[in-house]
Amino acid sequence: MIMTDPHNADQDRPYLHLRGEKADPLSTMRNFRSFQETRRTQRMARAALALFFVLLALYTVRGFLPSLIWGCIFAIASWPLYVRARLRWHSRTQRALLPLLFTLVIALIFLGPLALFALEAGREAEGVLRLLNDARHSGIPLPQWTSRLPYGRVAIETWWNEHLRDPADVSALLGTLNIGRGVQVTQQLGTQVLHRVLLFAFAILTLFFLLKDGDAVIRQSLNVSRRAFGKRGERIALQIIASVHGSVSGLVLVGIGEGMLMGVTYLLAGAPHPFLFGVVTAIAAMIPFCAIIAITAVALLVLINTGAMLTAIAIILLGIAVILLADHLVRPAVIGGSTQLPFLWVLTGILGGAESWSLLGLFMGPAIMAVLHMLWLNWSRARE
Repeated sequence: MIMTDPHNADQDRPYLHLRGEKADPLSTMRNFRSFQETRRTQRMARAALALFFVLLALYTVRGFLPSLIWGCIFAIASWPLYVRARLRWHSRTQRALLPLLFTLVIALIFLGPLALFALEAGREAEGVLRLLNDARHSGIPLPQWTSRLPYGRVAIETWWNEHLRDPADVSALLGTLNIGRGVQVTQQLGTQVLHRVLLFAFAILTLFFLLKDGDAVIRQSLNVSRRAFGKRGERIALQIIASVHGSVSGLVLVGIGEGMLMGVTYLLAGAPHPFLFGVVTAIAAMIPFCAIIAITAVALLVLINTGAMLTAIAIILLGIAVILLADHLVRPAVIGGSTQLPFLWVLTGILGGAESWSLLGLFMGPAIMAVLHMLWLNWSRARE
């Protein structure tokens, strides 16, 4: 029996035998094949139309895709804490305010260091302008720390006396700076800062709605995944979520730990602005092997301000020890432990993701490598 609609006039011929009429087998087979081809063509057309609108939507929001991805990363990272808080807050009013509270807290985590940088930059800018004004009238005196250098002292003193000691030389050096170009660069920088602020605001807004409607989003995502990919698609999604959790813990939390340790070291060593440079070190430490840049800069500042070479060397050596311990032992164990990912895969995902996707790649890289590792294990497993 051919399962088509007997009430459709265009499909009466396959149902002639149901009304006692004699059907032509060849014609019935031909009509059945035509019906199957029509349905296949319709499915392909619907799939092409859906793909077209998906690509059109991605092209429309292409400028805000990083913000959407950041919002998803923030939501995935904070979801376990959000669920625990929601279990403790039972009233309807508290649950309604909880997404807003979590969103504000996460926004302040990022805006706090930026506000600190802005305040310190404003304070230091006044000192830099005063230093430049004094240099135009009296030159720049030779720093005292040059006399303590074991090597290169004579060459540095000679160059300094020839180029920076005389006020006329300093004025000529400052006069060579292109003021128009500096104004243009400042305008471009302001435009970029405004654009980044807009993207961050959109990411925070995305986080709020993902937390607010998280249960519905999870349920819909699971339904789509099961319908499109089956149980294996759900496993891939769980692997991506576990990788994001591990990346947040391994990059952000370990980086904050490195910044706290080095901040205490800066304070004990007498470095200028130890809290500010501790925050800078923590941010740099979120990228593997980048904290050494901030640590070396602080050591040079200590050397220039105090001339204590042994203290500067001690800061660099302690920083190298902390970086090696964090990047080679703690971080791979935290990131790879959540996804059973080998160290080489973790390191490749972090560095390759940072190179390909900039800061966003620090979280996308390990997630992609985690999925690839799971697929590799499935494909390479021996079949009985």
